[in-house]
Amino acid sequence: MTELVVRRLLIDLETPFARRWCGGDAFRTALFNALSMSFPAGEQFFIDAVKGGHQALPPDQQSRFAAEVRGFVGQEATHRRIHALFNGHLQKQGFVNAWEARVKERLPLFAGADPRHPLAVTAASEHFTALLAEWLLARPEILQGAEPRLATLWQWHCAEEAEHKSTAFDLYQALGGSHEWRITWFRRITVIFLGDLLRQTVSNLRRDGALWRPGTWASAARTLFGRGGLVRETWRPWRAYLRRDFHPSQHGSDRSERWLAEHSNSYTPVGAP
Repeated sequence: MTELVVRRLLIDLETPFARRWCGGDAFRTALFNALSMSFPAGEQFFIDAVKGGHQALPPDQQSRFAAEVRGFVGQEATHRRIHALFNGHLQKQGFVNAWEARVKERLPLFAGADPRHPLAVTAASEHFTALLAEWLLARPEILQGAEPRLATLWQWHCAEEAEHKSTAFDLYQALGGSHEWRITWFRRITVIFLGDLLRQTVSNLRRDGALWRPGTWASAARTLFGRGGLVRETWRPWRAYLRRDFHPSQHGSDRSERWLAEHSNSYTPVGAP
């Protein structure tokens, strides 16, 4: 089982930050803001899915996963709280979070569902966040010039996403979830996630007045499709999820471990003296 440490991030999120906090880059700021807008509602769904899956296990299996589930819930609850604070500043800046509303509209679809379905959705979503985390930790230049406390926020979040990327997947497997349903939900989440991300990023750019500026889309091309870009770098690991023998641990977490070790002054473990 994975040992998951719940950490309290030691940054100030009360003080407002610049509208284009990511080095003045309108596209990158809009993209990260869009992701943040999805997190509070999305991570609550993940928490509920993992709790429900854990409760559905036989008692002997529950004890096997108990510590990891507590760590997962603690980490995701901390992410949810931090990004709610972050999103509060975005709202004051005039941005509208339509992604969260769409997430909440979909939640009733899972009422009374087999717990393996929300777990499969969570496992698929966690694969996306793990890919994003690995990409961002491997390319610190993406956050070059960013507000330092927000750069720390995103790198810390990425490090913890890499840590708990296997939890929902392993619970799904332990409950006898099928490969076919795992892939079905992964394909659905791919379409939904990318669609929501695009819509919210475009909305953010429109409200920022940067949607039709050539520099915005030049940055988008570099960030997504240029050398080391997000799409170019994550395409193959995205496809890996389709394999029958796939497991999240096949993608290393060395960068996560290194960042946490090198930036221990940026957080404190919950419960530490």
